[in-house]
Amino acid sequence: MKKVFHLVAVVAFSGLLLAGCASAVHIEKDETVDLNQYRSYAWVETQDQKDSVKATASDLTERKIRDAVDAELSRAGWKRSGKPDVLLSYDVLVENSVREDTRPVYSNSYTRYFYNPYRGRWSAIYYPSRFMGYHDRSYAVREGTVSISMIDARTEKTIWQGWTTAEVNSRNLTSKEIQSAVKSIFRKFDMVKN
Repeated sequence: MKKVFHLVAVVAFSGLLLAGCASAVHIEKDETVDLNQYRSYAWVETQDQKDSVKATASDLTERKIRDAVDAELSRAGWKRSGKPDVLLSYDVLVENSVREDTRPVYSNSYTRYFYNPYRGRWSAIYYPSRFMGYHDRSYAVREGTVSISMIDARTEKTIWQGWTTAEVNSRNLTSKEIQSAVKSIFRKFDMVKN
């Protein structure tokens, strides 16, 4: 029984640790709209995507994002359609940023020896480390933001939008980073929960 308790504690702690490492997801939703009335979608291009010189260079990224979103919407029971209820659009932004890191600074602990002439021996006094203040550090990072927008096809009003920002390792988002971002966003999508 004790081993089971320790196993459960380790699993729970690991889950909390991983949840703390996940990037924050933000959702904006039109509260007057019931997402249960929508079941079909189609992808649309934004004006920025049409005007972009990088549009051909990011074709692979575009397909990966669309495939990841298609998979999540398919799990929710949505279908791609020529006459959609919802128009889908996405944006990707990878930019340089500065991250601030503040860490506490402590002195080194040490032991000082002194000779006690009354007892005729050496004695030790231990001095523990002390809080000395904080060390601030700034360093450059590359952050990638993925946002997904849903627009009502009939009224052309945005009904739902989700986005997340995370640190990325290169100029482009990797497949793993795309999958992680899209899954994080759709965890907060109402239809997946129903």
